Amino acid sequence: MKLGMVGLPNVGKSTLFNAITNAGAASANYPFCTIEPNVGIVSVPDKRLDALAKMHNPDKVTPAVLEFVDIAGLVRGASKGEGLGNKFLSNIREVDAIVHVVRCFQDGEIVHVDGDIDPVRDIETINLELIFSDIDIVDRRLDRAAKAAKGDKKYLREVEFLTRLKARLEDGKSARGIECTEGEAEILRDIPLLSGKPVIYAANLSEADFSGSLDSHDGYRKVLDIAAAEGAQVLPICAKIEEEISGMSLEDKLMFLGELGLEESGLDRIIQSGYTLLGLISYLTAGKPEVRAWTIQRGTKAPQAAGKIHTDFERGFIRAEIISFEDLMACGSMAAAKEKGLVRLEGKEYVVQDGDIVLFRFNV
Repeated sequence: MKLGMVGLPNVGKSTLFNAITNAGAASANYPFCTIEPNVGIVSVPDKRLDALAKMHNPDKVTPAVLEFVDIAGLVRGASKGEGLGNKFLSNIREVDAIVHVVRCFQDGEIVHVDGDIDPVRDIETINLELIFSDIDIVDRRLDRAAKAAKGDKKYLREVEFLTRLKARLEDGKSARGIECTEGEAEILRDIPLLSGKPVIYAANLSEADFSGSLDSHDGYRKVLDIAAAEGAQVLPICAKIEEEISGMSLEDKLMFLGELGLEESGLDRIIQSGYTLLGLISYLTAGKPEVRAWTIQRGTKAPQAAGKIHTDFERGFIRAEIISFEDLMACGSMAAAKEKGLVRLEGKEYVVQDGDIVLFRFNV
């Protein structure tokens, strides 16, 4: 999973990126500190791996990983090439989902590119640039579909949908919230629209904001309202807190977060939201050589899940031996689970579930 971190200059984007990835990207109090995208790889926390490691004492434990891309700050006019707009837009096309960092904190020493703090304006600035870029793409696709419809009436439905989509974009609304049939959704998936990408709004707050009730925080509430209207997610986060805990031991980190009334770090919450947003789950493989988590789309069948390990596994798939993590933990060992008949044999139509522990049988 690749998440692109975007936002206006000086909203705390690179500070947050550095804190959660320890990538050491440049971070400073001036616009366009980030020019080339910085990339950081982080492990996906999964307590199930720790439990399996105690059971199998493996040579290696390999968690699933998440790739964060810190993309150059965007300014008004980016879709027309202003600032680093063209670079920004090309970088964002390559990510699976967007983490849109929105500044909700007040700090007179950190300049804002527009002079004052206004989360609604900042969100609209970036969303509109994505939408303007998408209008050009939809225009070209609509032109092709209209020409094709003259010779083949099956394209008329595509023309109708694209016309409705274009009207929505021109009304300043993202492609994310458009209602569509299954056939229209397929057309939408085939168009590389930036405003159609799933979004997590990371509302960057001050440490003091977390000591009170966020329900009364005006900026945060406004971000929640925008997200609700377009089906996006919101995470209250503090880049400074994440920066402080990034070098702490796990024990100190949990104690520090607990004092703030937080159970998990911002990284953990971003990962969970990202998985939910993109419909991802993890299945597990376990043995003496390695205990490992594998990320797949929810709804993936066993042969395709096997293909995540190696294409030969999918090509020569015979069956899968499966037990749920909870059943294995309850039994205490694989041998005990087999005695109780909890290890199942599943075929090609089995849909792999989150937390399944799988052994694939194949022949090529």
